[in-house]
Amino acid sequence: MNFTFYNKELIDILSVVSESQIENLINIILKARENNKNVFIIGNGGSAANASHLAQDLAKGTAKNLNLYDIKTIKAISLCDNVSFITAIANDDGYENIFKNQLKTYAAPIGDVLICISGSGNSKNILNAVKYAFNFQMEVVGITGFDGGKLGKMITNHVNVPCFDMGMVEAIHGIIFHYIISKIKDVLDNN
Repeated sequence: MNFTFYNKELIDILSVVSESQIENLINIILKARENNKNVFIIGNGGSAANASHLAQDLAKGTAKNLNLYDIKTIKAISLCDNVSFITAIANDDGYENIFKNQLKTYAAPIGDVLICISGSGNSKNILNAVKYAFNFQMEVVGITGFDGGKLGKMITNHVNVPCFDMGMVEAIHGIIFHYIISKIKDVLDNN
């Protein structure tokens, strides 16, 4: 595969991603901001890196100025970043509970948001977190690749990248996340 072909494939896949589902995700994030709720983001591997990047961009990248005391911010937190907490949970309770148990500690019922990034949509630790979030009446969004997997079947707020190449899926997720940040900044700048 050469670079030109890769770019064409990337554009072809990106063109079939649901714009309405991306807009729905933006509205969910803005509602959480307005209601002073938390936005928790989870993922494994490359999706964990995307989760950290998205959380940082939402929390800092959408702020209108440097004086954060004067503005309402998006309280976005990646649950992939606290290595000591993650490894303690994995050691004591199993890796499949690393996100669920953090939600038990940090999430508030009714209104907090859980954004799940998963290439396959089948990671047990993601699915356990989703089940917990539903029981806790959190808003849940899945951002997947492949065919959406089990996660795609569990949720109604779903952005899917219909591709079975993990690298391409992660790259397109990154593009979607940068679009989301750009769109949120536009909305906040016009308010």
